[in-house]
Amino acid sequence: MRIGMLLSYSGGFAETVAELAEYEKAGLDIVFVPEAYGFDAVSQLGFIAARTERLEIASGILQIYTRTPALTAMTAAGLDYVSGGRFTLGIGASGPQVIEGFHGLPYTDPLGRTRELVEICRKVWRRERLEYQGRHYQIPLPADRGSGSGKPLKLINHPVRERIPIVIAAIGPKNVAMAAEIAEGWQPFFYLPERAAEVWGDSLAAGRAKRDQSLGELDVVVAASLAITDDKDIAAELLDAIRPMLALYIGGMGAKGRNFYHDLASRLGFEAQANAVQDLYLAGKKDEAAAAVPDDLLRRSSLIGSASYVRERLEALRASGVTTLNVTPMAGSSAERVRLIEQIRDLVGAGSSPPW
Repeated sequence: MRIGMLLSYSGGFAETVAELAEYEKAGLDIVFVPEAYGFDAVSQLGFIAARTERLEIASGILQIYTRTPALTAMTAAGLDYVSGGRFTLGIGASGPQVIEGFHGLPYTDPLGRTRELVEICRKVWRRERLEYQGRHYQIPLPADRGSGSGKPLKLINHPVRERIPIVIAAIGPKNVAMAAEIAEGWQPFFYLPERAAEVWGDSLAAGRAKRDQSLGELDVVVAASLAITDDKDIAAELLDAIRPMLALYIGGMGAKGRNFYHDLASRLGFEAQANAVQDLYLAGKKDEAAAAVPDDLLRRSSLIGSASYVRERLEALRASGVTTLNVTPMAGSSAERVRLIEQIRDLVGAGSSPPW
């Protein structure tokens, strides 16, 4: 199991990147840089590539609507180049609240757009002359939709790799099946190993049945907050600190009927609690919404507790098929966060290559 980390730079981006060298020495394998509606991920990934040597870097995630497929491919090839072949392209659809509310673009057919984007990226990386006639993207643009001057082009530069790994963030049944079919990796959300097969098993099996063997085994990338402590009171405080984030996703990431995370919490068996969280959050009662987050969801989707407890959870994750563990170390100092990476590396065992 690889050890990854989602970059959180609330204490300062430069300061966090300076810590990455220590995380790298402690055994961190890969760092994911988010892109929601803050700073872009690409400039930060380039900065990290220049400040690290072994550490893999990944977008976590680039939204499929906000760049053309060709630009996404160019960006991925450029990041792979400046990092010496260490980049993974993490992509996802995000949701209508961000895509329509911040970018002003229609949130339509995320599955079809994702599939076409992946196909176009791989054509670009192979340096084929780019000709593509899909439902959403026609390249070159047909003459009746433009000037008629477009012609097939191929990438000028020679990429470090002609197949850059792609990880798709997906939680819906059809999207998960597509990820298992066409991507090197799949990134779920609210991952409970005890319920993963029930919630996603059929989708994963359907996708794997169509999977090209050249893609290798599917890399399952799961995120979890991490703190190792024997003090139950401290553990409880740290779990409570995560509540507002879960409440935001379950209650605030979309309107009623259009919140994918609320739907997922319901599918995981927490429908009544998810409804309560959503009602409170949308009513502006964010503290009450956080308090209503199901304890079981909070606890089982995290790695917070004693070393023996964390070890048990790691075995459950491994048994369910997780191959990359994306942790958020919860500690007050850089030294303590580095120590957590060392501890989780010791508990997991020696680092490994991705399954693809």
